[in-house]
This record gives sequence, structure tokens and C-alpha cells, in this order.
Amino acid sequence: MQIKKKILKNFLIQKFLGFITAIYIYFVKITSSINYENEIIPEKFWKNNQSFILAFWHSQLMMISFAWNSKKTINILASGHSDGRFGSIVGQYFNLKNIQISNKNKAMSLKPIFKILKNNNYVGITPDGPRGPKEMVSEGVIKIAIASGIPIIPVSFWSSKNIRLNSWDSFLITLPFSKCSFVWGEPLQIPKNINKNEIQNFQKILENKLKENIIKAQINCK
Repeated sequence: MQIKKKILKNFLIQKFLGFITAIYIYFVKITSSINYENEIIPEKFWKNNQSFILAFWHSQLMMISFAWNSKKTINILASGHSDGRFGSIVGQYFNLKNIQISNKNKAMSLKPIFKILKNNNYVGITPDGPRGPKEMVSEGVIKIAIASGIPIIPVSFWSSKNIRLNSWDSFLITLPFSKCSFVWGEPLQIPKNINKNEIQNFQKILENKLKENIIKAQINCK
């Protein structure tokens, strides 16, 4: 098992697997139909060159680039763990750029995020990542929204043909020839100077929005 882990963490192996993964994802895309609900919401921001924080569950990373109908890059907040590095390799094929955070110095590592948002660019955050709990919003995304003054826009995804991995997030693998759906939610603007209880309330609001949108996406895929 240790040997297998070392092999999978090898950079050249990861590059090769990343290329194969990208080919598979593109194959899923060209053989599937994709429905977009409420896409007018992010379009207003794209057209006016206004930044927002994209929020989606960690399990839905595979297809997230196809929610994005803008030429601007999505800067995905990711861990420096090998999983994050592999995600960065795959993301290069899909106009995704990983921003690695350091577990040792998170305060310093968030500085690039505020710079990206200040320059009217976009940051994608999995509020239950990188290690869970599954589909529970952490306070990090709320605090970034408060500090930056930038709204959070949730998006959820589902596909008619898929498998779920036996991972902490039950990662969603969409199969070819699927009916897919992205459902966007209304922007969530977090007021400044709120207390801890209010932060927790907004965590729950965002969590509910993401879960409600998954239900809508599942209905769209029937």
C-alpha cells in the first residue's frame, strides 16, 4: 500500500494520470447534454466584470469547469496535499487554476485570494473541503466573503448516470451519455461586523442553498 501511494504521488505519474482524466472528462462532456438553470445570475457578473466567490461541494469538482461560460479563469482554493496537486494538473486542461493554501500558515496564504477578488477575478471554493465534513459549510468561505465584501454565488450539479466513490465526500463520477444539470443560486452578500452566531447562520443558509440546488438539478436530470 505504501509503495502504491508513493507511485501515485510521483509527479510524472500524476501528469500522465491527469492527462488521461482530462480526456475522460472531455469525452463525458461531448457525449452528454447539459442544462443550465438560472445562468442569468453569473452572466450579470461576467458581463459587468464583477467578481464573485463560486461555492460548490467538493464532490462535484469533476464537471465544475463546464458550469463556467466565461473566458476568465476560475481560481480554485485547494490544499497543498497530493490530491490538490493532482487537481491542479487536471485543472490546467479546463481553464482552472489551483491556489494552494498552506496548512501551516493559512492567514498568509489567503492574501492572493483577496488580490484576485480585488482585481475583478473569480475564486472557487469548496466549503466542505478539503477534508470535510461532507456537505457542511465551514466558516472559512463566510469569513473570506466578509473580509473582501464580495458575494458568494452557489452552484450545484447532478448527472443522470454516475457513480459515487467510497471517499470522504462520495466524489461524483459522471458517466458518458448522461443528462447533466447545473443550478445556480442567488448571490449571498455577507454583511460586515457580524458576530459568531450570525456567521453560523450564514453557513447554514449557504449549505441549504447548495442542497436545494442539488435537488433541483436531480429533477432536471430525470
